Amino acid sequence: MEDVSDPPFRYVCKQYGADLMYTEFISSEGLIRDAIKSRKKLDIFDYEKPIGIQIFGGDEEAMAMSAKIVDATNPDLVDINFGCPVKKVVCKGAGAGVLKDVDLMVRLTKAVINGTKLPVTVKTRLGWDESMINIMEVAERLQDIGIQALTIHGRTRAQMYKGEANWSHIAAVKNNPRIKIPIFGNGDIDSPQKALEYKNRYGVDGIMIGRAAIGYPWIFNEIKHYFKTCESLPKPSIANRVEVCRTHVTKSVEWKGEKLGILEMRNHYANYFRGIPNFKDSRVKLVSLNTLADILHVLSEIELLYHDAEMA
Repeated sequence: MEDVSDPPFRYVCKQYGADLMYTEFISSEGLIRDAIKSRKKLDIFDYEKPIGIQIFGGDEEAMAMSAKIVDATNPDLVDINFGCPVKKVVCKGAGAGVLKDVDLMVRLTKAVINGTKLPVTVKTRLGWDESMINIMEVAERLQDIGIQALTIHGRTRAQMYKGEANWSHIAAVKNNPRIKIPIFGNGDIDSPQKALEYKNRYGVDGIMIGRAAIGYPWIFNEIKHYFKTCESLPKPSIANRVEVCRTHVTKSVEWKGEKLGILEMRNHYANYFRGIPNFKDSRVKLVSLNTLADILHVLSEIELLYHDAEMA
């Protein structure tokens, strides 16, 4: 979710039912070096609360110092990312790379706990690979040193984002009588029906949604409505999609400036308008424009153009 779950993205997710949100993961080394990009990721706003700031790193001192920096921004919690599988993070002994050394994971977590007055939570994976699934040990040891909740992505690092997430290991942790902290499940939840099925089958305390919310923030309210009624909400109309996309790009420009805000927004258009037939020409227009005014004009054109087809 790097370069995705920024304040503009979180704004629309909050509008459509997200209960608890997290920042993009932030490098502890970047924070203590005062790197501009890392510092910018600390931006949080009152309307986002409750919100957690997520950090990652492989050095105990850097993690402790970054926890103190995070503390000063007054989020509701600090989350440690021990799950990111990408090579550039793993090679630095951070993210999912720490799954190969649980003792180090414990020390890093303890450093963060000691560096903040805020609740500390962790997100991680099942293990490094199928031969090293150590999530039960991880859960017990991290609970013992004081984390307040654990989110488990149901894949190993070796799987990256491929294959099917295995929630049976998540259920085993939740059902362990030693485990008293909340356990949240993550991986492959892309519909209200699947969310309810997995919650009932695996007994987790909550569900984390990541990729399924990109270009589709409606998923949070859809899931909550389905939990209450077992009925599906209507899918967003073209007008709904345009409205949220318009809000997202406007917030992106307000937060990042016109040039960068427009550039980073280009990755979202295909998701907002996924499934709309013959949309390629409109998408090409959106990703080629360089001013907010032009983009808003094209979005209005899309609303008019596809509204007639939708009503037909």
